[in-house]
Amino acid sequence: QVQLVESGGGLVQAGGSLRLSCAASGRTFSEYGMGWFRQAPGKEREFVAAISYGGRRRWYADSVKGRFTITRDNAKNTVYLQMINLKPEDTAVYYCAAGNSPSPYSSSTSYDYWGQGTQVTVSS
Repeated sequence: QVQLVESGGGLVQAGGSLRLSCAASGRTFSEYGMGWFRQAPGKEREFVAAISYGGRRRWYADSVKGRFTITRDNAKNTVYLQMINLKPEDTAVYYCAAGNSPSPYSSSTSYDYWGQGTQVTVSS
């Protein structure tokens, strides 16, 4: 079992930055691939970024490439999403997810555990 708790969301102006954190419980965090997804009102949940269990491989949605960076610290059981140059269309609830070798990384069905989400609102 893995429990995930996101934090770091908030209200920011367009062009601003935020860093989301996702703290995981359990001693096997380093064995899980991790992903960030988001869901805007009235829209389906969509893939944002993912990182392999060792942190060597990363994937990004085209819409966030060059602006978002996913990292992980296995010693702290935490995965991060650094977001810069935020846009109003980035407004959503952001969820982190954990999966045992999720494949494909971009599919929400590849993940077994989910956090409760953190709200990110970008004003224009």
